[in-house]
Amino acid sequence: MRTEHDSMGELQVPADALWGAQTQRAVLNFPISGRPVPRDFIRALGLIKAAAAEANAGLGLLPKGLSQAVRKAALAVAGGEHDAHFPIDIYQTGSGTSSNMNANEVIATLASRGGKPVHPNDHVNLGQSSNDVVPTAIRVAAQLATVEHLLPALKHLRRTIDRRARALKNVVKTGRTHLMDAMPLTFAQEFGAWSAQLASAQARIEDSLKRLRRLPLGGTAIGTGINADPRFGSAAVRRLSLHAGTRFESAVDKFEGIAAQDDAVELSGQLNTLAVALMKIANDLRWMNSGPLAGLGEIELPALQPGSSIMPGKVNPVIPEATCMVCAQVIGHHTAITVAGQSGNFQLNVMLPLIAANLLESIHLLGNVSRLLADSTIAGLKVHKGNVTAALDRNPILVTALNPIIGYEQAAAIAKRAYREGRPILEVARETTGLPERELRELLDPALLAGGGIQGKSRGR
Repeated sequence: MRTEHDSMGELQVPADALWGAQTQRAVLNFPISGRPVPRDFIRALGLIKAAAAEANAGLGLLPKGLSQAVRKAALAVAGGEHDAHFPIDIYQTGSGTSSNMNANEVIATLASRGGKPVHPNDHVNLGQSSNDVVPTAIRVAAQLATVEHLLPALKHLRRTIDRRARALKNVVKTGRTHLMDAMPLTFAQEFGAWSAQLASAQARIEDSLKRLRRLPLGGTAIGTGINADPRFGSAAVRRLSLHAGTRFESAVDKFEGIAAQDDAVELSGQLNTLAVALMKIANDLRWMNSGPLAGLGEIELPALQPGSSIMPGKVNPVIPEATCMVCAQVIGHHTAITVAGQSGNFQLNVMLPLIAANLLESIHLLGNVSRLLADSTIAGLKVHKGNVTAALDRNPILVTALNPIIGYEQAAAIAKRAYREGRPILEVARETTGLPERELRELLDPALLAGGGIQGKSRGR
Protein backbone atom coordinates (compact mmCIF):
# COMPACT_ATOMS: atom_id res chain seq x y z
CA MET A 1 0.00 0.00 0.00
CA ARG A 2 0.98 3.64 -0.37
CA THR A 3 -0.33 6.81 1.21
CA GLU A 4 -2.29 9.28 -0.95
CA HIS A 5 -4.22 12.36 0.09
CA ASP A 6 -7.07 14.53 -1.11
CA SER A 7 -9.01 17.42 0.42
CA MET A 8 -10.43 15.09 3.07
CA GLY A 9 -7.09 13.78 4.24
CA GLU A 10 -4.79 10.79 3.81
CA LEU A 11 -5.81 7.33 2.60
CA GLN A 12 -4.08 4.03 1.89
CA VAL A 13 -4.13 3.02 -1.80
CA PRO A 14 -2.81 -0.20 -3.38
CA ALA A 15 0.83 0.35 -4.32
CA ASP A 16 0.39 -0.66 -7.97
CA ALA A 17 -2.82 1.32 -8.53
CA LEU A 18 -2.75 4.24 -10.93
CA TRP A 19 -5.61 5.92 -9.11
CA GLY A 20 -5.46 8.15 -6.06
CA ALA A 21 -7.34 8.92 -2.89
CA GLN A 22 -10.69 10.00 -4.36
CA THR A 23 -10.98 6.83 -6.43
CA GLN A 24 -10.04 4.72 -3.43
CA ARG A 25 -12.74 6.37 -1.31
CA ALA A 26 -15.29 5.51 -3.99
CA VAL A 27 -14.09 1.90 -4.13
CA LEU A 28 -14.65 1.64 -0.39
CA ASN A 29 -17.95 3.52 -0.43
CA PHE A 30 -19.73 1.63 -3.21
CA PRO A 31 -19.30 -2.16 -2.92
CA ILE A 32 -22.67 -2.68 -4.61
CA SER A 33 -22.77 -4.58 -7.90
CA GLY A 34 -19.17 -5.44 -8.64
CA ARG A 35 -19.70 -3.97 -12.11
CA PRO A 36 -17.38 -1.13 -13.10
CA VAL A 37 -18.40 1.55 -15.59
CA PRO A 38 -18.44 0.31 -19.22
CA ARG A 39 -15.41 0.34 -21.51
CA ASP A 40 -17.14 2.76 -23.89
CA PHE A 41 -17.57 5.24 -21.06
CA ILE A 42 -13.90 4.99 -20.08
CA ARG A 43 -12.98 5.54 -23.72
CA ALA A 44 -15.16 8.64 -23.84
CA LEU A 45 -13.58 10.03 -20.67
CA GLY A 46 -10.12 9.54 -22.18
CA LEU A 47 -11.08 11.28 -25.42
CA ILE A 48 -12.61 14.19 -23.51
CA LYS A 49 -9.51 14.66 -21.34
CA ALA A 50 -7.22 14.56 -24.39
CA ALA A 51 -9.36 17.11 -26.21
CA ALA A 52 -9.52 19.32 -23.12
CA ALA A 53 -5.73 19.28 -22.76
CA GLU A 54 -5.28 20.30 -26.38
CA ALA A 55 -7.90 23.06 -26.11
CA ASN A 56 -6.36 24.44 -22.92
CA ALA A 57 -2.91 24.45 -24.51
CA GLY A 58 -4.28 26.25 -27.55
CA LEU A 59 -5.81 28.89 -25.30
CA GLY A 60 -2.52 29.35 -23.45
CA LEU A 61 -3.94 27.94 -20.21
CA LEU A 62 -1.82 24.79 -19.97
CA PRO A 63 1.93 24.60 -20.69
CA LYS A 64 2.71 22.69 -23.84
CA GLY A 65 4.76 20.04 -22.07
CA LEU A 66 2.02 19.28 -19.56
CA SER A 67 -0.60 19.30 -22.30
CA GLN A 68 1.31 16.76 -24.34
CA ALA A 69 1.80 14.51 -21.32
CA VAL A 70 -1.89 14.66 -20.41
CA ARG A 71 -2.93 14.10 -24.02
CA LYS A 72 -0.71 11.03 -24.38
CA ALA A 73 -1.94 9.52 -21.11
CA ALA A 74 -5.59 10.29 -21.90
CA LEU A 75 -5.39 8.66 -25.32
CA ALA A 76 -3.85 5.57 -23.71
CA VAL A 77 -6.85 5.46 -21.38
CA ALA A 78 -9.19 5.91 -24.34
CA GLY A 79 -7.43 3.06 -26.13
CA GLY A 80 -8.17 0.62 -23.32
CA GLU A 81 -4.64 0.23 -21.98
CA HIS A 82 -5.60 0.92 -18.35
CA ASP A 83 -9.17 -0.34 -17.90
CA ALA A 84 -8.14 -2.38 -14.85
CA HIS A 85 -7.53 0.92 -13.05
CA PHE A 86 -11.18 1.98 -13.33
CA PRO A 87 -12.68 -0.11 -10.50
CA ILE A 88 -15.54 2.11 -9.31
CA ASP A 89 -18.99 0.57 -9.26
CA ILE A 90 -21.73 1.75 -11.62
CA TYR A 91 -23.87 2.49 -8.56
CA GLN A 92 -21.97 5.45 -7.16
CA THR A 93 -22.51 9.15 -6.69
CA GLY A 94 -25.25 10.22 -9.09
CA SER A 95 -23.17 12.88 -10.81
CA GLY A 96 -20.48 10.37 -11.73
CA THR A 97 -17.92 12.54 -9.92
CA SER A 98 -16.11 9.43 -8.72
CA SER A 99 -15.55 8.18 -12.26
CA ASN A 100 -14.47 11.60 -13.50
CA MET A 101 -11.92 11.81 -10.68
CA ASN A 102 -10.87 8.24 -11.39
CA ALA A 103 -9.99 9.35 -14.94
CA ASN A 104 -8.28 12.51 -13.67
CA GLU A 105 -6.15 10.57 -11.18
CA VAL A 106 -5.14 7.79 -13.55
CA ILE A 107 -4.23 10.24 -16.31
CA ALA A 108 -2.33 12.46 -13.87
CA THR A 109 -0.32 9.49 -12.61
CA LEU A 110 0.57 8.39 -16.14
CA ALA A 111 1.36 11.93 -17.29
CA SER A 112 3.61 12.54 -14.27
CA ARG A 113 5.93 9.73 -15.35
CA GLY A 114 7.50 12.18 -17.78
CA GLY A 115 9.15 13.94 -14.87
CA LYS A 116 6.89 16.94 -14.31
CA PRO A 117 4.14 16.54 -11.70
CA VAL A 118 0.62 16.65 -13.15
CA HIS A 119 -2.29 17.43 -10.84
CA PRO A 120 -5.62 15.61 -11.43
CA ASN A 121 -7.75 18.68 -10.70
CA ASP A 122 -5.58 21.63 -11.68
CA HIS A 123 -4.29 20.17 -14.95
CA VAL A 124 -6.28 17.16 -16.16
CA ASN A 125 -9.64 18.63 -15.06
CA LEU A 126 -8.77 22.19 -16.09
CA GLY A 127 -11.83 24.08 -17.36
CA GLN A 128 -14.08 21.17 -16.49
CA SER A 129 -16.40 19.81 -13.83
CA SER A 130 -17.82 16.35 -13.32
CA ASN A 131 -21.15 18.05 -13.98
CA ASP A 132 -20.32 18.73 -17.62
CA VAL A 133 -17.76 15.97 -18.26
CA VAL A 134 -19.98 13.03 -17.30
CA PRO A 135 -23.06 14.13 -19.32
CA THR A 136 -20.67 14.76 -22.22
CA ALA A 137 -19.12 11.30 -21.80
CA ILE A 138 -22.56 9.66 -21.89
CA ARG A 139 -23.35 11.35 -25.18
CA VAL A 140 -19.95 10.65 -26.71
CA ALA A 141 -19.93 7.00 -25.65
CA ALA A 142 -23.50 6.37 -26.82
CA GLN A 143 -22.92 8.12 -30.15
CA LEU A 144 -19.74 6.15 -30.88
CA ALA A 145 -21.23 2.81 -29.82
CA THR A 146 -24.28 3.43 -31.98
CA VAL A 147 -22.36 4.56 -35.06
CA GLU A 148 -19.54 2.03 -34.82
CA HIS A 149 -21.41 -1.02 -33.51
CA LEU A 150 -25.19 -0.94 -33.61
CA LEU A 151 -25.97 0.71 -36.95
CA PRO A 152 -23.53 -1.51 -38.94
CA ALA A 153 -25.03 -4.61 -37.28
CA LEU A 154 -28.54 -3.42 -38.06
CA LYS A 155 -27.64 -2.79 -41.69
CA HIS A 156 -26.08 -6.25 -41.90
CA LEU A 157 -29.25 -7.85 -40.56
CA ARG A 158 -31.37 -5.94 -43.09
CA ARG A 159 -29.11 -6.96 -45.97
CA THR A 160 -29.32 -10.60 -44.90
CA ILE A 161 -33.11 -10.48 -44.69
CA ASP A 162 -33.36 -8.74 -48.07
CA ARG A 163 -31.07 -11.31 -49.69
CA ARG A 164 -33.18 -14.21 -48.42
CA ALA A 165 -36.36 -12.40 -49.44
CA ARG A 166 -35.13 -12.12 -53.03
CA ALA A 167 -34.32 -15.82 -53.08
CA LEU A 168 -37.81 -16.71 -51.83
CA LYS A 169 -39.82 -14.17 -53.83
CA ASN A 170 -41.83 -16.85 -55.68
CA VAL A 171 -42.65 -19.02 -52.66
CA VAL A 172 -46.23 -18.36 -51.53
CA LYS A 173 -47.41 -19.26 -48.03
CA THR A 174 -50.42 -18.89 -45.79
CA GLY A 175 -50.66 -15.54 -44.05
CA ARG A 176 -51.85 -15.40 -40.48
CA THR A 177 -53.74 -12.91 -38.34
CA HIS A 178 -54.68 -13.69 -34.72
CA LEU A 179 -52.49 -16.80 -35.28
CA MET A 180 -55.26 -18.01 -37.60
CA ASP A 181 -55.15 -18.68 -41.33
CA ALA A 182 -55.48 -15.55 -43.45
CA MET A 183 -54.84 -14.52 -47.06
CA PRO A 184 -51.62 -15.72 -48.72
CA LEU A 185 -48.41 -13.79 -49.17
CA THR A 186 -44.91 -14.58 -50.34
CA PHE A 187 -41.94 -15.14 -48.09
CA ALA A 188 -40.46 -12.05 -49.72
CA GLN A 189 -43.43 -9.99 -48.54
CA GLU A 190 -43.19 -11.41 -45.02
CA PHE A 191 -39.44 -10.87 -44.82
CA GLY A 192 -39.85 -7.48 -46.46
CA ALA A 193 -42.05 -6.34 -43.58
CA TRP A 194 -39.25 -7.27 -41.18
CA SER A 195 -36.74 -5.31 -43.24
CA ALA A 196 -39.07 -2.31 -43.33
CA GLN A 197 -39.43 -2.44 -39.53
CA LEU A 198 -35.67 -2.40 -39.15
CA ALA A 199 -35.30 0.42 -41.69
CA SER A 200 -37.73 2.50 -39.67
CA ALA A 201 -35.88 1.67 -36.46
CA GLN A 202 -32.60 2.68 -38.07
CA ALA A 203 -34.05 5.99 -39.26
CA ARG A 204 -35.39 6.75 -35.78
CA ILE A 205 -32.03 6.02 -34.17
CA GLU A 206 -30.15 8.13 -36.70
CA ASP A 207 -32.53 11.02 -36.14
CA SER A 208 -32.02 10.88 -32.37
CA LEU A 209 -28.26 11.17 -32.87
CA LYS A 210 -28.77 14.71 -34.19
CA ARG A 211 -29.65 15.81 -30.66
CA LEU A 212 -27.29 13.45 -28.84
CA ARG A 213 -24.24 15.05 -30.46
CA ARG A 214 -24.83 18.40 -28.65
CA LEU A 215 -22.29 18.44 -25.81
CA PRO A 216 -22.43 20.59 -22.64
CA LEU A 217 -18.64 20.52 -22.17
CA GLY A 218 -17.54 23.97 -21.03
CA GLY A 219 -20.61 24.50 -18.85
CA THR A 220 -18.63 23.29 -15.80
CA ALA A 221 -20.56 23.19 -12.53
CA ILE A 222 -24.12 24.07 -13.51
CA GLY A 223 -23.91 25.51 -17.01
CA THR A 224 -22.50 28.99 -16.38
CA GLY A 225 -18.98 27.96 -17.39
CA ILE A 226 -17.33 29.22 -14.23
CA ASN A 227 -13.54 28.65 -14.12
CA ALA A 228 -13.48 27.86 -17.85
CA ASP A 229 -12.36 30.11 -20.68
CA PRO A 230 -15.50 31.07 -22.68
CA ARG A 231 -13.78 29.63 -25.76
CA PHE A 232 -12.93 26.32 -24.08
CA GLY A 233 -16.16 24.42 -24.79
CA SER A 234 -16.18 24.97 -28.53
CA ALA A 235 -12.44 24.40 -28.82
CA ALA A 236 -12.56 21.15 -26.85
CA VAL A 237 -15.55 19.83 -28.81
CA ARG A 238 -13.75 20.49 -32.10
CA ARG A 239 -10.74 18.52 -30.88
CA LEU A 240 -12.99 15.81 -29.54
CA SER A 241 -14.68 15.41 -32.91
CA LEU A 242 -11.30 14.87 -34.55
CA HIS A 243 -10.26 12.24 -32.01
CA ALA A 244 -13.61 10.44 -32.13
CA GLY A 245 -13.95 10.49 -35.90
CA THR A 246 -17.55 11.67 -35.71
CA ARG A 247 -19.05 15.12 -35.51
CA PHE A 248 -20.06 16.62 -32.19
CA GLU A 249 -21.40 20.10 -31.49
CA SER A 250 -21.00 22.46 -28.55
CA ALA A 251 -24.46 22.75 -26.98
CA VAL A 252 -26.01 26.20 -27.29
CA ASP A 253 -27.66 25.84 -23.88
CA LYS A 254 -25.30 24.01 -21.57
CA PHE A 255 -27.74 24.27 -18.66
CA GLU A 256 -30.03 21.84 -20.51
CA GLY A 257 -27.25 19.36 -21.24
CA ILE A 258 -26.25 19.23 -17.57
CA ALA A 259 -29.65 19.37 -15.90
CA ALA A 260 -31.42 16.99 -18.28
CA GLN A 261 -30.71 13.77 -20.13
CA ASP A 262 -33.66 13.94 -22.51
CA ASP A 263 -31.56 13.10 -25.55
CA ALA A 264 -30.25 9.94 -23.86
CA VAL A 265 -33.83 9.02 -22.93
CA GLU A 266 -34.85 9.63 -26.54
CA LEU A 267 -32.14 7.33 -27.89
CA SER A 268 -33.11 4.71 -25.33
CA GLY A 269 -36.69 5.01 -26.54
CA GLN A 270 -35.58 4.30 -30.09
CA LEU A 271 -33.58 1.31 -28.85
CA ASN A 272 -36.73 0.20 -27.06
CA THR A 273 -38.63 0.37 -30.35
CA LEU A 274 -35.89 -1.63 -32.09
CA ALA A 275 -36.16 -4.23 -29.33
CA VAL A 276 -39.90 -4.47 -29.97
CA ALA A 277 -39.23 -5.03 -33.69
CA LEU A 278 -36.55 -7.65 -33.09
CA MET A 279 -38.72 -9.54 -30.62
CA LYS A 280 -41.53 -9.61 -33.20
CA ILE A 281 -39.14 -10.97 -35.85
CA ALA A 282 -37.65 -13.53 -33.47
CA ASN A 283 -41.06 -14.80 -32.41
CA ASP A 284 -42.21 -15.05 -36.04
CA LEU A 285 -39.16 -17.22 -36.71
CA ARG A 286 -39.91 -19.38 -33.67
CA TRP A 287 -43.50 -19.94 -34.79
CA MET A 288 -42.54 -20.69 -38.39
CA ASN A 289 -39.88 -23.14 -37.17
CA SER A 290 -42.17 -24.85 -34.65
CA GLY A 291 -42.53 -28.60 -34.88
CA PRO A 292 -41.08 -30.28 -36.78
CA LEU A 293 -44.27 -32.37 -36.84
CA ALA A 294 -46.73 -30.85 -34.37
CA GLY A 295 -46.06 -27.20 -35.22
CA LEU A 296 -46.19 -25.04 -38.34
CA GLY A 297 -43.01 -26.52 -39.77
CA GLU A 298 -42.73 -23.89 -42.50
CA ILE A 299 -39.00 -23.38 -42.05
CA GLU A 300 -36.06 -25.14 -40.47
CA LEU A 301 -33.52 -23.03 -38.64
CA PRO A 302 -29.86 -24.07 -38.53
CA ALA A 303 -29.18 -26.69 -35.86
CA LEU A 304 -26.65 -25.10 -33.52
CA GLN A 305 -26.71 -27.32 -30.42
CA PRO A 306 -28.66 -30.17 -28.79
CA GLY A 307 -31.93 -28.86 -27.45
CA SER A 308 -32.55 -31.13 -24.51
CA SER A 309 -30.64 -32.95 -21.80
CA ILE A 310 -33.23 -35.75 -21.81
CA MET A 311 -34.93 -35.78 -25.25
CA PRO A 312 -32.47 -37.00 -27.91
CA GLY A 313 -32.68 -35.33 -31.29
CA LYS A 314 -34.47 -32.23 -30.06
CA VAL A 315 -33.17 -28.96 -31.53
CA ASN A 316 -34.38 -25.57 -30.31
CA PRO A 317 -34.43 -22.08 -31.90
CA VAL A 318 -31.72 -20.84 -29.55
CA ILE A 319 -30.76 -17.61 -31.33
CA PRO A 320 -34.35 -16.30 -31.60
CA GLU A 321 -34.79 -17.19 -27.92
CA ALA A 322 -31.61 -15.30 -27.01
CA THR A 323 -32.88 -12.39 -29.11
CA CYS A 324 -36.11 -12.28 -27.15
CA MET A 325 -34.19 -12.20 -23.87
CA VAL A 326 -32.00 -9.36 -25.13
CA CYS A 327 -35.10 -7.44 -26.15
CA ALA A 328 -36.70 -7.97 -22.74
CA GLN A 329 -33.55 -6.64 -21.08
CA VAL A 330 -33.41 -3.58 -23.35
CA ILE A 331 -37.07 -2.83 -22.62
CA GLY A 332 -36.23 -3.05 -18.91
CA HIS A 333 -33.22 -0.80 -19.37
CA HIS A 334 -35.43 1.79 -21.03
CA THR A 335 -37.74 1.82 -18.03
CA ALA A 336 -34.77 2.42 -15.72
CA ILE A 337 -33.36 5.11 -18.04
CA THR A 338 -36.77 6.81 -18.13
CA VAL A 339 -36.86 6.96 -14.34
CA ALA A 340 -33.22 8.11 -14.24
CA GLY A 341 -33.84 10.74 -16.89
CA GLN A 342 -36.49 12.50 -14.84
CA SER A 343 -34.18 12.54 -11.82
CA GLY A 344 -32.68 15.90 -12.68
CA ASN A 345 -33.17 18.07 -9.63
CA PHE A 346 -32.80 21.71 -10.62
CA GLN A 347 -29.39 22.05 -12.35
CA LEU A 348 -28.06 18.47 -12.35
CA ASN A 349 -29.26 14.98 -13.16
CA VAL A 350 -28.18 12.65 -10.36
CA MET A 351 -28.52 9.20 -11.97
CA LEU A 352 -25.92 9.67 -14.69
CA PRO A 353 -23.87 6.45 -14.17
CA LEU A 354 -27.03 4.33 -14.41
CA ILE A 355 -28.04 6.05 -17.65
CA ALA A 356 -24.57 5.46 -19.06
CA ALA A 357 -24.43 1.80 -18.10
CA ASN A 358 -27.92 0.86 -19.28
CA LEU A 359 -27.78 2.85 -22.50
CA LEU A 360 -24.43 1.40 -23.52
CA GLU A 361 -25.40 -2.15 -22.60
CA SER A 362 -28.59 -1.84 -24.66
CA ILE A 363 -26.62 -0.62 -27.68
CA HIS A 364 -24.16 -3.49 -27.49
CA LEU A 365 -26.75 -6.18 -26.76
CA LEU A 366 -28.85 -5.13 -29.76
CA GLY A 367 -25.83 -4.91 -32.04
CA ASN A 368 -24.49 -8.32 -31.01
CA VAL A 369 -27.78 -10.13 -31.29
CA SER A 370 -28.62 -8.50 -34.64
CA ARG A 371 -25.50 -10.03 -36.16
CA LEU A 372 -26.25 -13.41 -34.60
CA LEU A 373 -29.81 -13.34 -35.86
CA ALA A 374 -28.51 -12.57 -39.35
CA ASP A 375 -25.62 -15.01 -39.54
CA SER A 376 -26.75 -17.92 -37.35
CA THR A 377 -30.47 -17.95 -38.14
CA ILE A 378 -31.78 -16.09 -41.18
CA ALA A 379 -28.83 -16.70 -43.51
CA GLY A 380 -29.13 -20.48 -43.14
CA LEU A 381 -32.86 -21.12 -42.71
CA LYS A 382 -34.52 -23.61 -45.07
CA VAL A 383 -38.11 -23.48 -46.29
CA HIS A 384 -40.16 -26.69 -46.18
CA LYS A 385 -42.00 -26.05 -49.42
CA GLY A 386 -44.06 -29.24 -49.13
CA ASN A 387 -45.51 -28.19 -45.76
CA VAL A 388 -46.07 -24.64 -46.98
CA THR A 389 -47.89 -25.77 -50.13
CA ALA A 390 -50.01 -28.36 -48.34
CA ALA A 391 -51.23 -25.79 -45.82
CA LEU A 392 -51.85 -23.25 -48.54
CA ASP A 393 -53.95 -25.66 -50.64
CA ARG A 394 -56.22 -26.36 -47.66
CA ASN A 395 -56.50 -22.73 -46.57
CA PRO A 396 -60.27 -21.98 -46.41
CA ILE A 397 -59.60 -18.24 -46.32
CA LEU A 398 -58.74 -18.28 -50.03
CA VAL A 399 -62.47 -18.11 -50.57
CA THR A 400 -62.21 -14.39 -49.75
CA ALA A 401 -61.34 -13.88 -53.41
CA LEU A 402 -64.84 -15.01 -54.38
CA ASN A 403 -66.64 -12.42 -52.23
CA PRO A 404 -67.20 -9.91 -55.06
CA ILE A 405 -68.72 -12.63 -57.27
CA ILE A 406 -70.79 -14.91 -55.01
CA GLY A 407 -71.17 -12.75 -51.89
CA TYR A 408 -69.85 -13.00 -48.37
CA GLU A 409 -72.41 -15.47 -47.00
CA GLN A 410 -72.04 -18.08 -49.75
CA ALA A 411 -68.28 -17.71 -49.56
CA ALA A 412 -68.43 -18.29 -45.80
CA ALA A 413 -70.52 -21.43 -46.34
CA ILE A 414 -67.94 -22.77 -48.78
CA ALA A 415 -65.09 -22.04 -46.36
CA LYS A 416 -66.84 -23.80 -43.49
CA ARG A 417 -67.67 -26.84 -45.60
CA ALA A 418 -64.15 -27.09 -46.97
CA TYR A 419 -62.71 -26.91 -43.46
CA ARG A 420 -65.25 -29.38 -42.06
CA GLU A 421 -64.62 -31.92 -44.82
CA GLY A 422 -60.89 -31.34 -45.03
CA ARG A 423 -61.08 -30.52 -48.71
CA PRO A 424 -59.51 -27.80 -50.86
CA ILE A 425 -61.58 -24.67 -51.45
CA LEU A 426 -61.33 -25.22 -55.20
CA GLU A 427 -63.19 -28.54 -55.03
CA VAL A 428 -66.05 -27.24 -52.90
CA ALA A 429 -66.36 -24.01 -54.92
CA ARG A 430 -66.51 -25.98 -58.15
CA GLU A 431 -69.41 -28.01 -56.77
CA THR A 432 -71.41 -25.12 -55.36
CA THR A 433 -70.80 -21.95 -57.40
CA GLY A 434 -71.34 -23.05 -60.96
CA LEU A 435 -68.26 -21.09 -62.01
CA PRO A 436 -65.95 -22.72 -64.58
CA GLU A 437 -62.94 -24.47 -63.09
CA ARG A 438 -60.56 -22.38 -65.17
CA GLU A 439 -62.00 -19.18 -63.76
CA LEU A 440 -61.97 -20.58 -60.23
CA ARG A 441 -58.34 -21.60 -60.53
CA GLU A 442 -57.45 -18.09 -61.61
CA LEU A 443 -59.51 -16.47 -58.88
CA LEU A 444 -58.08 -18.75 -56.19
CA ASP A 445 -54.48 -18.70 -57.40
CA PRO A 446 -52.45 -18.00 -54.23
CA ALA A 447 -49.64 -16.30 -56.16
CA LEU A 448 -52.12 -13.91 -57.78
CA LEU A 449 -53.78 -13.26 -54.44
CA ALA A 450 -50.43 -12.54 -52.82
CA GLY A 451 -49.84 -9.88 -55.45
CA GLY A 452 -53.24 -8.26 -54.93
CA GLY A 453 -54.13 -8.89 -58.57
CA ILE A 454 -57.54 -10.31 -57.79
CA GLN A 455 -58.70 -6.93 -56.48
CA GLY A 456 -58.20 -5.30 -59.86
CA LYS A 457 -59.97 -8.17 -61.64
CA SER A 458 -62.94 -7.96 -59.29
CA ARG A 459 -63.35 -4.27 -59.86
CA GLY A 460 -63.42 -4.81 -63.57
CA ARG A 461 -66.40 -7.20 -63.42
